[in-house]
Amino acid sequence: MGYAGGTKKNPTYHSLGDHSEAVQVDFDPSQLPYEKLLEFFWAAHDPTERSWSRQYKAAVFFQNDAQQKLAIETSAREAARRKTKIFTEILPFTGFYLAEGYHQKYYLRQDSDLMKEFEAMYPQEGEFINSTAAARVNGYLAGYGTSENLLTEVGGLGLSPEERKKLLARVHK
Repeated sequence: MGYAGGTKKNPTYHSLGDHSEAVQVDFDPSQLPYEKLLEFFWAAHDPTERSWSRQYKAAVFFQNDAQQKLAIETSAREAARRKTKIFTEILPFTGFYLAEGYHQKYYLRQDSDLMKEFEAMYPQEGEFINSTAAARVNGYLAGYGTSENLLTEVGGLGLSPEERKKLLARVHK
């Protein structure tokens, strides 16, 4: 979670300038092609709705000509499939500023018991923010993923049936 798309140096939540809230996705194109990533992007939001503010604008940021071309092509495909105008903007990447720590892993931070566990595993804030495990649990807490998916992911952790039950209860409150 962070800020992108603007010109202000070092934006913050309370001083965004002309930036929008954004998520930066690091990916290996040999494992996940950019076009597949765009498929997830178009499915994850309603690109036919106008953004109601610059802070929460829907946009995809490209880093090179090939990414720009794919973003435009997939946007056109979405417009044809939906038979309507697409309002999601396609913009050049000009930089990304990481948001303040309290904005990271928002849903996980709301569960004090789980946060104690993650703080023990990741005593440094940066380690927690960069943790794939914390990101996955945050996603489940936000309602993304099924109980079956979660059980598959944690199955190799050696949790007892009771510990699994507690984890599932927390995730699906």
